[in-house]
Amino acid sequence: MSYRDPRDPYDPRTARYESGYPPESQAYSRSDPHAQPGPAEYSEAYPPPAPRQKPRLGPNVNPTMFIGGIVMTGVVTGLAAWLAAWVIRAIVERVNEAGRFGVWNPLARDEIWFAVVGFLCALAAGALWYVLQMVTPSPNQFFRWIVGLLIAGAVIIPLVLSSELSVGIATAVLHLIIGLPILALVPAMGHKSVQQA
Repeated sequence: MSYRDPRDPYDPRTARYESGYPPESQAYSRSDPHAQPGPAEYSEAYPPPAPRQKPRLGPNVNPTMFIGGIVMTGVVTGLAAWLAAWVIRAIVERVNEAGRFGVWNPLARDEIWFAVVGFLCALAAGALWYVLQMVTPSPNQFFRWIVGLLIAGAVIIPLVLSSELSVGIATAVLHLIIGLPILALVPAMGHKSVQQA
């Protein structure tokens, strides 16, 4: 029993060549070296393009990893805000006990308030990052600009509008401490949760 070579144009069952004509020898297969390739040669040299897939809506992220990263960013931001507010309050209490500078309270609210605000701001920043990935051509640059401008406003506004300078400085420092982890961690969590194609 013999097997037919699929590259052989001769079919022994029909005793014919596939094209109907015997193939040219390799030495004289093409008389003109500048001749255009035939359809078979062209298809071998240039394979057809792969079928295009439908574009995916939204970034290709692992949702569990992304949500977990954003929640932990909120935890880190909340803890940083709580710690900074606690340190400021401890310094204020020491200064007030000494009585040299009078009695002053730079924090209008307690430490828990700033921790909750930091956590919620991190969640909102994660949602903003995800939306920007879906609707903008350069989402990371837009995210940095938006969050950077919001941090600048959150730092400058208390300094300008507070009746006491100490309250404005303490609030501006806390707003900066809330904003910096968000600016650094949210894009990092987004990129780390991107699924490899």
